[in-house]
Parts: sequence; structure tokens; C-alpha cells
Amino acid sequence: MTITYADFEKVDIRVGRITRAEPFPEARKPAYKLWVDFGPEIGERRSSAQITKHYTIDQLVGRQVLGVVNFPPRQIGPVKSEVLVLGLPDAEGEVVLIGPGHEVPLGGKLF
Repeated sequence: MTITYADFEKVDIRVGRITRAEPFPEARKPAYKLWVDFGPEIGERRSSAQITKHYTIDQLVGRQVLGVVNFPPRQIGPVKSEVLVLGLPDAEGEVVLIGPGHEVPLGGKLF
């Protein structure tokens, strides 16, 4: 499927910092609840992510990540997910988070 650059511009991908992470025992697959700060323009958003294979809670808090901030909220069990945190699968299919290689201002838009 081919998309235009205008289509790509509709996806609002921003950098945020994980400020809080908790176990998500109600999830069907092992996951964490996440709170991600996208700076003053967007604020903090909640999400959940199946990233328990590569990350502990201590490794997540303070980490910068990329997320899609303009999807409608989605109910995932008892959690209302307000952002899609982005990652790529490793060789075994486990999610590896995507983030900037250097510290950047929160809320910065991917282009």
C-alpha cells in the first residue's frame, strides 16, 4: 500500500518521557501501565505496553520514547490507553522501544 506525504503528516508522532510505570497484572499478556509526559503542549498520557521481556520498571522511568498522540483513546481492560508507544520486534518478536539517540525536548514532532 502506498501513501502520500500528506497521509504521513496526519500521524502525530512525538517524543515523550516515561514518568511512571507499573505492572499490569490484568492484561492478557505480560505488560506494564505507562505514564508518558509529552511536554506542556500535550501533557501526560497513559498507555500500556507488552515490553516486559526487555525492560524493568526501573529501566523505563526517565526513558524518552516515541508515541502516536493523535489516535483516539482505546480501552485495554481497566486501562484507558491515550497514546501508542512505538517499538519494533526483535528476532523473537519481543518489543524494543523506539526513542531518540540523544536527549531532545519533550513534545518534539517526528518529521
